[in-house]
Amino acid sequence: MPRPRSVVPSSTSSASSEQGGTPMGPVRQGPGAKAELAPATVEVRGGFWETRREVNARTSIPQGPGLLESAGNLRNLGVAAGTAEGEFQGAYPFVDSDVYKWLEAASWQLAQQAPEGDSPLAADVERIVSLVAGAQQPDGYLNTWFQLLKGGERYRDLRWGHELYCAGHLIQAAVAHHRATGRGELLDVAVKFADHIDSVFGLPGSGKPIDGVDGHPEVETALVELYRETGERRYLDLAGYFVDRFGHGLLGGEAYCQDRVPLREATNVEGHAVRQLYLLAAATDLATETGEAELRATAERLWAAMTTTKTHITGGLGAHHDEEDFGDPYELPNERAYCETCAAIASIQWSWRMALLTGGARYSDLIERTLFNGFLAGVSLDGERWLYVNPLQVRDGHTDPGGDQSARRTRWFRCACCPPNAMRLLASLEHYLASSDTGGLQIHQYVTGRYTGDLGGTPVVVSAETDYPWHGTIALTVEETPADRPWTLSLRIPQWCGAYRIRSGDTVYDQTDAPVSDGWLRLERTWMPGDRVVLELALEPRLTAADPRVDAVRGCVAIERGPLVYCLEEVDHPGGGLDDMVLDTTRPLAVKHRPDLLGGVTTVVAAGHRRHIADAGWWPYRTAGTADAPPADAPLELTAIPYYAWANRQDGSMRVWLPTS
Repeated sequence: MPRPRSVVPSSTSSASSEQGGTPMGPVRQGPGAKAELAPATVEVRGGFWETRREVNARTSIPQGPGLLESAGNLRNLGVAAGTAEGEFQGAYPFVDSDVYKWLEAASWQLAQQAPEGDSPLAADVERIVSLVAGAQQPDGYLNTWFQLLKGGERYRDLRWGHELYCAGHLIQAAVAHHRATGRGELLDVAVKFADHIDSVFGLPGSGKPIDGVDGHPEVETALVELYRETGERRYLDLAGYFVDRFGHGLLGGEAYCQDRVPLREATNVEGHAVRQLYLLAAATDLATETGEAELRATAERLWAAMTTTKTHITGGLGAHHDEEDFGDPYELPNERAYCETCAAIASIQWSWRMALLTGGARYSDLIERTLFNGFLAGVSLDGERWLYVNPLQVRDGHTDPGGDQSARRTRWFRCACCPPNAMRLLASLEHYLASSDTGGLQIHQYVTGRYTGDLGGTPVVVSAETDYPWHGTIALTVEETPADRPWTLSLRIPQWCGAYRIRSGDTVYDQTDAPVSDGWLRLERTWMPGDRVVLELALEPRLTAADPRVDAVRGCVAIERGPLVYCLEEVDHPGGGLDDMVLDTTRPLAVKHRPDLLGGVTTVVAAGHRRHIADAGWWPYRTAGTADAPPADAPLELTAIPYYAWANRQDGSMRVWLPTS
């Protein structure tokens, strides 16, 4: 079947931040979407997330091409394109995907640069896009592992080959590149590959040779986005085919590959965490575009099951290092927590789609928790080192295995999926912060910047100033508004927030006067330019306990403040490590801002002591009820830092959950 022509000619050199009035970002709903909300346009202009994004733009993304060259990813494409010689380099069949994720990150970053003139980043993108296009085979197929190493054997190992997984990341990179620059070269490659896939995969009786799915979902949500970008319905139908065929034994019936049970019949998330979450993101995209009630109900059911039984306090996901698996309900270990950075990213992507589809604030509650904790811990403060796994405890005397599953930050990985994945999320972060509908603007995440909503063709603009998450004051000013119609400014009141108040002019409302409905504080009126609203969220530090069915942390508490989870690090507590540390819950928690520490953080100071454990000799067990002597030394001052900032100073022990006895 002939492929559709590019949406724009390849010679187009730039694009504005909006095309056709639709905000630019990884999710652009189709004209017939059945979602409650649509993404709004946000510009981050300062504060916490602007700092993290500046590091990403200045350090992380620019270092990508060199690292991909050193690891062999770019050389493989050159060999496949005939511009280089040699053999395939890399340990896995999906190394091409790291290039595509970097291209997506770089494209979103280019969208935020001035269009005038050239830049080193633009030159790198153009060079790598040319490499990718040159490596593509005439019929559209593209995967250097199979082209260079496997003699052209295609789709022989769908469980592990990752051909469609790589295709998905290529498509997402192409959509980002097209939306950010207006250029069509990479989109041409993606469309040609998607048409090839569509000619190969289909139900028995369809005339297509293969009825199968990829062992790693990813192409499904990418195909939905390609449909949104091109208007070609075949891509949406192909995404639906793939989602529907999981769980029918095409991959041996393994939960690891999401093949144990059809998605609509599932009662809990299971198997490889990232694979499950990418599949659920695709199902949510399909529900958004088709309006299918059963898919929406499935997504809501599985999201609720995940958050109530399988999510760590940091928003991290994954209990097992073996097969990167979710584990059982309430199986939430500490030192063996997997919490892969890619799983945190996938959780954010899925929850955002759920927030848009349903309008529910709880999805953005989880996004906030995951962004500030489970995700952000995965990248160092300097943007040069990474964590693949994000444990909640590193024991005293920890012997680190090294490699991808190290508890020490690493420059790059053998399986380098996480670094470029983190780059693309940070580069597109503005997309996940706000939404609008015909009735108003919804602010999901609080940043210093400018929020622009679309009330069915009428723009509204609200600016914000805040030092969140260090302080809970968010000052909002209406900049543009229709003068003749009311609309609703909806502010998410976080699930963790125990008290808040609103100041509007000389009037102050607390939670009694301005109650929350389904997580939203809704302010409806006919606004005027210059109208100002100040939201104040109480940020008192708090102690949090887990569900009693979480055996790993029974008798422990965690320190939180606002959206941040805190931890202790050995470097702040010399003289004996952390494994014998006990928190005194009878003493108050204090807050101390430290501009000199870890780029400027607010610490929480608590009281505690070290256990005095009687020497039991060679056997570390004793009769139940035998008590140790009470501590004889003075109480210790415990300094807790935000979890995202751990492992940025020196190696040592760390823990989030603190024993209380």
